[in-house]
Amino acid sequence: MEKKDIFKTIALYKCDTDSRVPLLLAEDGIHAGFPSPAQDYIELAIDLNTELIKNPASTFFGRVKGDCLKEAGVNEGDIVVIDKSLLPPVNGDMVVAFLDGEFTLKLIEKRKGEKDTIWLLPANDEYEPVKVTAENDFIVWGVVTSIIKQRKR
Repeated sequence: MEKKDIFKTIALYKCDTDSRVPLLLAEDGIHAGFPSPAQDYIELAIDLNTELIKNPASTFFGRVKGDCLKEAGVNEGDIVVIDKSLLPPVNGDMVVAFLDGEFTLKLIEKRKGEKDTIWLLPANDEYEPVKVTAENDFIVWGVVTSIIKQRKR
């Protein structure tokens, strides 16, 4: 089986935290196990800016294009929340990286014994890990803090 090209684009967007859109919140939560009695009314409201964005000046949104992280639960069309203030990344972080002229969304790994090497890992067997060395034009642009999923009917 031939491995797919690891680079797919990610569309990036600046977040707008000036607006507030309060959304109704089920106070007792939504049970994922046994059903609970239905509530006649919902009192609380949340704002997704407050819930998802901790550092507004350094936060961006990205729409995922491609399937290289599908086994990590990230699918094409999902929106990732990216925080540039969380650098440097730690092992296992999902990051938006700029490598040799292209943006990519991957998991990051620094391996013991490989001092000046970083690995960008897919979560899909159809893609190969990418070894990044000092010879590459490389920066980690930001760390993914949340994933907003699209559920299709």
